[in-house]
Amino acid sequence: MITSVLSTDILIIGGGTAGCYAAYILGQRSDYRVLIAEKANIRRSGCLAAGVNALNAYITEGHTPQDYVDYAKRDAYGIAREDLLLSMSERLNEVTAELERLGLVIQKNEDGSYAARGWRNIKINGENIKPLLAKAASAQPNVTVLNHVNITDYLLENGMVWGAYGFDVNAPVFYELHAKAVLIATGGAAGLYRPNNPGFSRHKLWYPPFNTGAGYAMGILAGAEMTTFEMRFIALRCKDTIAPVGTIAQGISANQVNAKGEMYEKCYDCTTSGRLFGTVMENREGRGPCYLKTAGISKEQETDLYKAYLNMAPSQTLKWLEDECGPAGKNVEIEGTEPYIVGGHAASGYWVDENRRTTLRGLFAAGDVAGGCPQKYVTGALAEAEIAAEAMMQYLSENVYKDNIARTNTSLGRGGCEKKREYEAYLSNAPEVIDIDQAEEAMQAIMDQYAGGIRTDYRYNETGLQEADRRIRLLQEEIPSLRAETMYDLLRIYELRERLVVCRTLLAHMAARKETRWHGFAENTDYPRTDPQFEKYVNSRYRNGQIEIFYRDIKTGCQESGER
Repeated sequence: MITSVLSTDILIIGGGTAGCYAAYILGQRSDYRVLIAEKANIRRSGCLAAGVNALNAYITEGHTPQDYVDYAKRDAYGIAREDLLLSMSERLNEVTAELERLGLVIQKNEDGSYAARGWRNIKINGENIKPLLAKAASAQPNVTVLNHVNITDYLLENGMVWGAYGFDVNAPVFYELHAKAVLIATGGAAGLYRPNNPGFSRHKLWYPPFNTGAGYAMGILAGAEMTTFEMRFIALRCKDTIAPVGTIAQGISANQVNAKGEMYEKCYDCTTSGRLFGTVMENREGRGPCYLKTAGISKEQETDLYKAYLNMAPSQTLKWLEDECGPAGKNVEIEGTEPYIVGGHAASGYWVDENRRTTLRGLFAAGDVAGGCPQKYVTGALAEAEIAAEAMMQYLSENVYKDNIARTNTSLGRGGCEKKREYEAYLSNAPEVIDIDQAEEAMQAIMDQYAGGIRTDYRYNETGLQEADRRIRLLQEEIPSLRAETMYDLLRIYELRERLVVCRTLLAHMAARKETRWHGFAENTDYPRTDPQFEKYVNSRYRNGQIEIFYRDIKTGCQESGER
């Protein structure tokens, strides 16, 4: 492989929502050199690749940021960081206004105010939201973008993150990137469990299939403190298309009904996990299929739904048109997806302080990869990106680590040489009995059966978790023997490695929470009730090949990151 060693002031790993906005802020407010490394292309990468039709985190008139904090913490049944939620919520409207200045079309009422969809969301025409963010970032004179470069590991020395290692996904180029500060913004993890749709449609997921937990895995392997992986997120979605249901549920106030036409949602907790739990239970007890009641809506409402889904999930509009029966003529069937690990809807991710500093020196986190702060959505990711950008500017201006400032050499260090040989080994391995697809399917089958997937209605027990961990470890042992025919194969091997690392951490966290706190999201059949004793954060750190679990008390106000 050809070697490329690059040096910058700030390295941003992941050019999605948070990554692009952080680069934009750094370009607007500083002269620091910024390098974005993105394994796809920032114009259409990350969770906003296909667009979105609402901003689900906004403080509407008559409400306050504290209202949003209270809502998010209540929805998480108490397992959320109030300090992170408040610092995010205070910026939601500010970043929304900035999006509009960048060209995002926000729907308005006749009086010019934003058109709300509930008390905490507003309607947008967001098909082009990601290209807008990408353009804003790349237009900054001090920002450089490395598209199609997959980052796999931090450059870590003496407990400090100095940069990262990666490779070009199209050409045999090895990268060693040096930086004075690093922002991880790679998103959460999809594809750990067997998905709703098999075969050709297996990547028709709620969460992007290319978000494979890279940032999580890098942090875990580097010894960063992680939090709340056991708070899995399972989306309630339109059947088959896996399109969002909020557009229907909130947009036209559609109720959830069972096969008998009964509005069952009122029989369960009115929370995100509760609405999923109700659907699972109705099906389990023989009252399914379940639907959103849309039959009989007006033609105007139906047309609005067609347009809304074209902004983010066109497959749903196409399905209605193909069936020759839109939502006005037939209720929309709903189902739960497989579980995801994501810090933007749930609270999984790095343990950070209020400035989004992780426990590794020089490393900051924002967006879905940052833990403790659920219900971020788009604007929350932008708010965290701005917070992290400001913190990194302060970090560099204080010149805290003077030896880091001088690190501009252009030759490979020992770690770089080892990592390059690791990449090259996969490209030269002989064909093995097991290939990448088979290993991925085996992982998903293990997690689905033993760790609370769709197959078991998200239920699991301690024995199953132990069996899942044993089998996942056996799969990990197969990774070094896999063969990459192309650089794209090498990308897929590392995506599989990332998922397996995240699986093991997830299993450890699930076993550590000996209760069922989020009915629907995680049903621990050994401990089916909520236990006040576990109103704590379940945190972990990977050391010497082992996942160490420990607990932190729930506190209000500012909390330290525990940076070493």
